[in-house]
Amino acid sequence: MMEGTGIRPLFPLWGRPTAELAREMTAGGLRAQITCIDPRRLPAALAGKEYNDDFLKALPDEVDPCGENGEFHSFAFDGPMFNRPVDFTIGDTVERDGSFSLIWRQ
Repeated sequence: MMEGTGIRPLFPLWGRPTAELAREMTAGGLRAQITCIDPRRLPAALAGKEYNDDFLKALPDEVDPCGENGEFHSFAFDGPMFNRPVDFTIGDTVERDGSFSLIWRQ
């Protein structure tokens, strides 16, 4: 897609083992909230949890620890790449279109 633009894309994460990457991200201080889960792949109770070592340990073996196959989605809110944490409040967990999602309140 970048062909002809003069821009050379870099994909430093492609091909890296995602279990290693997940541990590196949490150890490096990345903080994220699980915003949506696919209940066919994960227990509904994991919706709304923080993406941390406890969350990673709770994942079934067949689930990608970075959610690369659509098992879950997350919202990064703090870490070394942020000037300050994003202020947010978690609302209710709702079921929509077969997935469990969070409603955010600010």
